[in-house]
Amino acid sequence: MKTERLISLDAFRGFTIAGMILVNNPGSWGHIYPQLAHASWHGWTFTDFIFPFFLWIVGVSMTFSFAVRRSKGDSNKKLLLNVLRRSAIIFGLGLFLAGFPFGVLWDHHFSIDTIRIPGVLQRIAVCYLIASIIYLKFSMRGQILAIGALFVSYWLMMFYIPIPEFGAGLFEKGKNFAAYIDSLFLTGHMWTASKTWDPEGIISTIPAVATTLFGAILGDYLRQSNHDKIEKSAWMFVAGAVLLLIGAVLDMWMPINKSLWTVSYSIFMAGWAFCIFSIFYFLIDAKGIKMWAHPFVVYGMNAIFVFVLSGVAARTMGLWKFNVQLNDGTCKDVSIKTILTQNLFEPYFSPLNASLMHAIVWVSVMYLVVWVMYQKKWFVKV
Repeated sequence: MKTERLISLDAFRGFTIAGMILVNNPGSWGHIYPQLAHASWHGWTFTDFIFPFFLWIVGVSMTFSFAVRRSKGDSNKKLLLNVLRRSAIIFGLGLFLAGFPFGVLWDHHFSIDTIRIPGVLQRIAVCYLIASIIYLKFSMRGQILAIGALFVSYWLMMFYIPIPEFGAGLFEKGKNFAAYIDSLFLTGHMWTASKTWDPEGIISTIPAVATTLFGAILGDYLRQSNHDKIEKSAWMFVAGAVLLLIGAVLDMWMPINKSLWTVSYSIFMAGWAFCIFSIFYFLIDAKGIKMWAHPFVVYGMNAIFVFVLSGVAARTMGLWKFNVQLNDGTCKDVSIKTILTQNLFEPYFSPLNASLMHAIVWVSVMYLVVWVMYQKKWFVKV
């Protein structure tokens, strides 16, 4: 079967990565609109949509990538070797971002003994690897059973395995089975804001793999179904609505929680991914209304590259400092980021909007970079 490129998927990927860069780069972490920060614990905000969307997109994308490579005669063994290579590169990029700038800029101390091992790119790498193995080894029925097995195993561990001091079945911050496992195996290598657990930790990766497999199932449906594109859009939306309902119902027993990547969260966010992508697919691929999505397509064609670039540039601007004189006559080392925010945005906007404008300008600058690359047909792939 001929595999055509899904412009809607490129656009949805670009929308997601632009959102990720937006929420990662406020002018001040002390002034953020609630929807541009993660939920404090249970619940969700706009920000909590972004990471599961990206994992879901990875699942959809890999089905099309594998189909193309199979059409060229690649065996499953060759596909798996390529998956291993790509996973290692993505994981390595994550570690690079975690360590950058390796102690060479002001106020940055680097030690291999304390580098954060989990992270966004690291989780993408692990989920891509495991989901690819499951996808290549099993039919769609087997993939659905694998999702069930991942969910049941996570549910049983979180509810029924007791941990010292707290027992079993808790979902409080730092007092649950996932946090306990992180403390056993990742001590000293976790997110510094928590120190005792990690939002991309070991146990929470299990249902994150299921999020990726939801995308793979949708990818196969798009490639293999005989429905026309409008029907596919409708069925995607219906499937998403059903998943949303299931996730909301499960929230009564296991709370929707991004940091724990609970079963309810995985299903609920997969539902949103189905629903929102169905709109992209309907407008772009079914109805041919594409112009509005072009900036997202530009972003989506170099998603991993621009994420890494944004992280490196933002870290550099936050650490690169100059000695400036303050209004009270004293001098202080101030980062480039602070200087720009205070001079370009704070005189004209409230603290919240100044912080937001910094993030919007940052997204725009990154867009200019990938736009030039798009015009020159430079697409960085791993």
